[in-house]
Amino acid sequence: MENFKEGFNATMEMTATPSYNINTTDVSEKNGSVFTDKYADLRESLNTMSLVIYCLTFVLGVLGNGVVIWVTGFKMKKTVTTVWFLNLAIADFLFTACLPLSVVYIAQNFHWPFGKLMCKLNNTISFLNIIASVYFLVVISVDRCVSVVWPVWAQNHRSVRKASCVSLGVWVLTLILSAPYFVFRDTAPSYFYLDIINCFDNYVLRDDSLTASVNQLRLIRHQAMTLTRFLLGFVVPFTVIVSCYAVIIHRLRRNRTLANQSSHPFKIIASVITTFFLCWAPFHIMALIKLVNSSQRSETLGHVTTIGVPIATNLAFLNSCLNPLLYVFMGQNFKDMVRKSIMAVLETAFQEEVSGSHSDTGDTRRSALSAEGLSMR
Repeated sequence: MENFKEGFNATMEMTATPSYNINTTDVSEKNGSVFTDKYADLRESLNTMSLVIYCLTFVLGVLGNGVVIWVTGFKMKKTVTTVWFLNLAIADFLFTACLPLSVVYIAQNFHWPFGKLMCKLNNTISFLNIIASVYFLVVISVDRCVSVVWPVWAQNHRSVRKASCVSLGVWVLTLILSAPYFVFRDTAPSYFYLDIINCFDNYVLRDDSLTASVNQLRLIRHQAMTLTRFLLGFVVPFTVIVSCYAVIIHRLRRNRTLANQSSHPFKIIASVITTFFLCWAPFHIMALIKLVNSSQRSETLGHVTTIGVPIATNLAFLNSCLNPLLYVFMGQNFKDMVRKSIMAVLETAFQEEVSGSHSDTGDTRRSALSAEGLSMR
């Protein structure tokens, strides 16, 4: 049973495959003893909640991001801004489009019927979305900062071609950082039910029993994956984003007139940064707690992760369908918005920061910040 606990806690990483996949109260272990899951009822409730959230995220995410892709990719003149929004929407669309696989997985009591390759691809796309979205937010933040601090330089050097090259670079970096999630994802029969196939993170990469050395290797790989994701997927990007907007705010405060005219963009900046933090911070915090618990085996931490992991995962997944709503509601007066079609609203929103005059520094800065909230997820 101890080997099972080591493997089980390590394999069900906090990804598109939730980590709360024991839904039975009493089951017989392979050695004849009985394992009692005291969290069975709680897990069942959390699974139901996840099904609802996943379905909601799928519908809103596919429709919302699909509209953004349609507008920015086919209906509007291509600009640097639309290139950023298009790539953000593609990342979110790919992720939300794959959510039905996770819905089926949970609904079938965590049985994965789609094969090992789809298990790997589904997990990889999940983390590809996380990494791509975060780094496109970084690119957008840096772009906005440069447009405010060096408006003349930005006007002369920003181009669709360069934005496309930067976007390609982000996708290449994303694929490299996502590769380990493809390598370590695996399928295997459930410990309790051989007819149920689990899709999980296998840091051992072999079927040997968990000896001390093998378990140590598993733990090291688990630590490396979790800490790398936390640092490169959250801490570093979030630090850059906050730093960029701190520079923007500092710059605008030196110009009282411009600051008074930009009170609404300031509110948008605060809203999008707060949304980003609230959606992703719990996800990464829970991942760190799971990592600690994988070695300490604390009953308290186990209870925290049992409740916290699915809630944090659902919150993070919801972020992929919130972006189009933020673009619309934060970029337009609500009363004006309800009088327009969705396409007209998005076109107006995305055109705001490229339609202003660039005849002088002040106008350039106003143009750079007029749709600041639309530059963040």
